[in-house]
Amino acid sequence: MALSGWFVALVAFGIVPIVITGEPAVLVLWLPFVIVLGLIDMAFAVSVRSLRFERTSPDRLRLGETTSATLRITNPARRRLRAIVRDGWQPSAGAHTNRARLTVPGRERRELTTVLTPLRRGTREAAHITVRSYGPLRLIARQTTVVVPGSFTVLPPFNSRKHLPSRLARLRELDGATSVMIRGQGTEFDSLRDYVRGDDVRSIDWRATARRSELVVRTWRPERDRRVVIVVDSGRTSAARIDDEPRIDTAFESALLLAALASSAGDHVDFIIYDRRVRARVQGAAGPDLLSKMVDGMAPVQPELIEMDWSSVPGLVRQATSQRALVVLATTAESPGASRGLLAMLPQLTTKHTVVVASVADPTIVDATRDRSTRDAVYQAAAAERALLDQSRVATAINQLGASVVSKRPTELPLALADHYIALKAAGKL
Repeated sequence: MALSGWFVALVAFGIVPIVITGEPAVLVLWLPFVIVLGLIDMAFAVSVRSLRFERTSPDRLRLGETTSATLRITNPARRRLRAIVRDGWQPSAGAHTNRARLTVPGRERRELTTVLTPLRRGTREAAHITVRSYGPLRLIARQTTVVVPGSFTVLPPFNSRKHLPSRLARLRELDGATSVMIRGQGTEFDSLRDYVRGDDVRSIDWRATARRSELVVRTWRPERDRRVVIVVDSGRTSAARIDDEPRIDTAFESALLLAALASSAGDHVDFIIYDRRVRARVQGAAGPDLLSKMVDGMAPVQPELIEMDWSSVPGLVRQATSQRALVVLATTAESPGASRGLLAMLPQLTTKHTVVVASVADPTIVDATRDRSTRDAVYQAAAAERALLDQSRVATAINQLGASVVSKRPTELPLALADHYIALKAAGKL
C-alpha cells in the first residue's frame, strides 16, 4: 500500500495553513476524519492482484531498429481502475517511457504500448510490471508488483550489407559471369578462346594453337569450394569502444559481410567466437542459412574480461577443416604486449593456411597526432605517435610471420576486409 495525495488533502481541508499559524489542535480534530476518508477511498480502489495481464513483444529485431511491446490489462472488477503502470523493461531495451496513466472501466480491457529502441545486442527482458491503483479521491493507492515475463532478441545490425551488391558484382566479373574482355585471374582452368590483343602471352595454349593454326588462349576462373574460417576474439580487448561501438560488434559486422561474399563465391565458411571457450560456432551452413545462424550465434555474446587463449586457435581451425583455408582472425593488433600470444601462435597457421588479421583502428589516435596547440595537446600527440609506432611494429611482425593485416576504422573495416578477400581470390592465393 502506498500513501499519496496527503499534502493535497490537508490543503483542501484547510489544515496546513492552521498548522503553520500555530494552531495544532485543529490537526488533531481533522486527522481522524482524513484517515477514515482515505481508507474509504482505498476501499474503492481496484485490487491489483485481481487484474489479468498479457504481454506481446517481438521475437527478434536488429540493433538500431525500433519496435513496440504491448501490455494488455483486463479489469475483472465492476469498479473503474485508475492506475499508474510501470513496465519494467531493462534500461538497455531502450524504452522511450516506462510509466503511463491508465483508466480501465469495469470488466473491460485496455492496451498499453511501449516503444522500444534497444541499445545493445542480446536478449532484452522485462521481468515484471508495477501497478499503483487509486481510489476516486486519489488519497491512498494500492501498489503491487506482478511478474509478467517478456523478452526479445536483438541481432547485430549488419549495416554493411549495403556494400554487398557492388562486391558481388566484382565477384561476378572475376568469375566471368559478366561481359568483360578478359576472364578474372585464378588457378582453375575454365575454357579456351581466340587470342585478342592485350591477352597475356603466358596464357597461350600452344597445343590448341597448333591444331587450329590460330592463337588460342586459356581462360581461368577464381577458385571455388575453398574454405574460409573466421575466428572472432571475444576476450577483454574486444570490449573497448571505438567510435562508440565495441570492437566485437565491428568484428561481427566484418564477419557477416565476408561470409556473405564467400558463400556467394562458392566457398565454405566456418565461424567461431572464442576467448578461452567456444562461445558460438557455425559449421556446414551455406547461403541465407549461414547468415541466419551467424547472427543467432552472435546476438547473446558479450566480451569476457579475460585474456584470449591463442594457443588453442590452431586446434579450432583443424577441427573446422583439414584443407588449406583462408583464416581470418578478428582481434586487436595494437600493442606488442597484448599481441604476444597472437604472434607466438601465427607460425602454426601460416605454414598451411592464408592468414589475415583484421583489427579495428582508433581514429582518435590519428587525430591526436595533429594537434600541437597546447602543452597538454603536445603530450597527447606524443602518446598517440607512440601508439601508432607500436601498431606499426605489430603489423610488421605479423607480415614477417607470413600473415597480412587489415586495419581500418570501424565504418571502413568490413569493406576493407571484403576487398582484401576479393583481391586474394583474384590473385589465385586461396
